[in-house]
Amino acid sequence: MKHKHGLAGIACCFILFIVVCLSVVTNTQGAFRTSGNPELGLLFFTLPGAVAGIFSRRRKVLLPLFGAMLAAPLCFIMMRLFFTPVRSFWQELAWLFSAVFWCALGALCYLFISNFFGNGAR
Repeated sequence: MKHKHGLAGIACCFILFIVVCLSVVTNTQGAFRTSGNPELGLLFFTLPGAVAGIFSRRRKVLLPLFGAMLAAPLCFIMMRLFFTPVRSFWQELAWLFSAVFWCALGALCYLFISNFFGNGAR
């Protein structure tokens, strides 16, 4: 049962990362480019990490991070094949690495909040 509980965190982050990536790419493709603002869509990547942190065994942060790292190459391939690239190859790769970082940060935030309120694993 413990093994399946760890896989649930990885699978949850994998699926949610792909969903968030596709929604950010389709809805905000080039939206912030002309206004000069940074890409605010990257903040949505905290959600897969936080949700996957709920399903992770003993509230480990590495499981959502592993799920995001598995989903990032698939998202990169989908972005290159199905959408017109607005950035260079290296910029899109850096954007995906940043999305993985924000996903891990979401898992860390969930871990902090759950430990702060006493719900965390001891």
